[in-house]
Amino acid sequence: MKKIAALIMATLMLALAFAGCTAKAPVEEVSVEEAPVEEAPVEEEESAADDDWAYIQEKGKMVIGITEYAPMNYYDDNGKLIGFDTEYAEAVCAELGVTPEFMVINWDTKEIELKAKMIDCIWNGFTITEERKEALTFSEPYVKNMQVVVIKAENADVYTDTASLSSANLVAEVASTGEGAIAEDENLSKANYVSVAKQADALLEVKAGTADAAVIDYVMARAMVGEGTDYADLIMIEGLELSYEEYGIGFRLGSNVAEKVNEATAAIIENGTLPEIAAKYGLALMAD
Repeated sequence: MKKIAALIMATLMLALAFAGCTAKAPVEEVSVEEAPVEEAPVEEEESAADDDWAYIQEKGKMVIGITEYAPMNYYDDNGKLIGFDTEYAEAVCAELGVTPEFMVINWDTKEIELKAKMIDCIWNGFTITEERKEALTFSEPYVKNMQVVVIKAENADVYTDTASLSSANLVAEVASTGEGAIAEDENLSKANYVSVAKQADALLEVKAGTADAAVIDYVMARAMVGEGTDYADLIMIEGLELSYEEYGIGFRLGSNVAEKVNEATAAIIENGTLPEIAAKYGLALMAD
């Protein structure tokens, strides 16, 4: 796996142009003599994660949790789901012999849906963090990213750094890295902040003038704002780069599916499929 990890890390980093209970009934008391002796279900709990790949194989499909997030997962004018992560997932699933099934999820409850097996993975520009590593098993990272601030082009002289944004109206996707970046910055944390359901909604708020600035993923901002886009009147604040991060695919804690996906990824790098997908979406691959 070290060779696979090295191959993935060396080839699959996207270039960034530095200048995304049910209540239980009460139990009757029984005496020690009457109580049946049962072994703790440790082995059963451990095997649940170990059998994750067998579970997906038996279904014949991998249910992939996403949100609408260009250029990773989004719908074209004909209503077809496209994007880098979409086609990446399709290629991996073809290599593994299972069918991809994409499900739009609530980003705020993504980990709950994963644990409940409503989805089998989170594959949607998902930032790897130390906190998330405690609850999830990640694939090898495949994209480098950072958080940026998007404003109206007409306000380029008004908002130039975090200090100038300290009294602005900010938006970011709920439970996102952008939201975290706002909370962690001394100046941004003083601003008037409102969360929205999706990063795309954050851009709409700025375009409509109901927010002054949106904190979103650089990968998304590069694809969606500026000349030639639907948000031609929006720009990224030049030189303002917030938290740096890496994207990975999130699986259930202890899941062996991550290893299978890493192996499939190495295969589609070697045969040229993944570089072709990256080029299709204008993403440059670089050596680490």
